[in-house]
Amino acid sequence: MAHVFSFSTDAFDPAKEPPNEHNPIAGHAVLAWLSEKLNDHGYVVGAPASEDWGWYADVTHDGTTYMLGASGEPPERGSLVDWVVQLTRHRTLKDKLLGRNKLAPDDALSTAIERILRGDSRARDVTIDREAARG
Repeated sequence: MAHVFSFSTDAFDPAKEPPNEHNPIAGHAVLAWLSEKLNDHGYVVGAPASEDWGWYADVTHDGTTYMLGASGEPPERGSLVDWVVQLTRHRTLKDKLLGRNKLAPDDALSTAIERILRGDSRARDVTIDREAARG
């Protein structure tokens, strides 16, 4: 399972992002912004890296590691960009087989991301799906 956060904003310009080596999909700026905010809350966020679906960074806190992904595409018209941020928790094969260490609905990192998004007046139409199937 993954937690998926969606929102719209004009705060990040996809045209000013570093090129994604795999596909022309933005997300670096959102991850850089979230990294700064999460670092203030005690999370350690790695450098963003490109992937074919956008950008991702590893996040660690209290011995738990997560993958935080972001993607967005410029709109055809207007200045708001729709962004998607996805959070998954790294689990060992044994964890998966035994159904342990799943990403809980009340996970502290997920809650911190929600607070950051809802607390930023530039983020509009914030939605969260805490039961998204991981593709």
